[in-house]
Amino acid sequence: MIRIYTALGGLSLIWGLSFVFIKMLVGPAGMWGTVFLRCAAGAVLLLPILLAKRNTIPRSIPWVPLLIVGVLNTGVPWGLIALSETVISSSSASILNATAPLWTGLIGLLFFSAVLAIRQWIGLFMGLIGILIFIDFDVLKLAQENFTGVGTMLIATLCYGTSAQLTRKYLGNSGVLFTTSVSLLVGALVGLVGLLFSQPMELSGLANGQVILAVIGLGCFGSGIAQLLFYYITKEGGPEVAVSVTFLIPVTALLWGAFLLHETISSHAIWGLLVILAGVYLSTRKKKPAIAVSESA
Repeated sequence: MIRIYTALGGLSLIWGLSFVFIKMLVGPAGMWGTVFLRCAAGAVLLLPILLAKRNTIPRSIPWVPLLIVGVLNTGVPWGLIALSETVISSSSASILNATAPLWTGLIGLLFFSAVLAIRQWIGLFMGLIGILIFIDFDVLKLAQENFTGVGTMLIATLCYGTSAQLTRKYLGNSGVLFTTSVSLLVGALVGLVGLLFSQPMELSGLANGQVILAVIGLGCFGSGIAQLLFYYITKEGGPEVAVSVTFLIPVTALLWGAFLLHETISSHAIWGLLVILAGVYLSTRKKKPAIAVSESA
């Protein structure tokens, strides 16, 4: 579990910063341009590695589940997140993103015959309570945000929950590197198709140091490396463990703000962090196997 927790922490740090990069990129690139650029940049990073390790490509490829997961885990949700950040703040988007574990648990329960232990449900709800403490119970702030922005974020988290369950059921033997690379290629294709039916990217606006940094940050780290970590956690720890990273993302977003922008961390944010971490531990801790007792004992 130490490796899984380490990957979970690294993933939360990367994706916490990604919401800032999305805000920087969505202006000049647009909704679908953001999807295309981040997926293409991530694929450019991973494809050479995949070609160098051809032996990781499975002989029997489940193309239909692989394509569906690519659409639901990258193309559609990343487009919806970019759209939401045109009308709501990045911090609000990261908080709404924390509903993904609940969707994952409910979808698994309803459609994938998944059974969650009581401690896992307690952990999931503790995570949500921690988010409320984190924002000082100011739910009216979220309610006052643009409904389109809030709705698109919730649909994006629903996509995450569905793709996580599909990954565990159908892609367990596909290999993390191969699954991630194909997912990013599918996402780039979705973004490209979206561009054909929407406003094109402002190429002049892309020639900016800040925007280029956002593309590198979103593509190479937020898409390439982060997707590797996400699929690794999904396969090794399960989908509920993987999407629990969304509880940590608002926290890491706050930490990035304190580190890069010298923002103040409030006391309620610290208490919220402690509750969130406790919830993540409960929802991801694996049950210890029962120890058999011999008859002689």
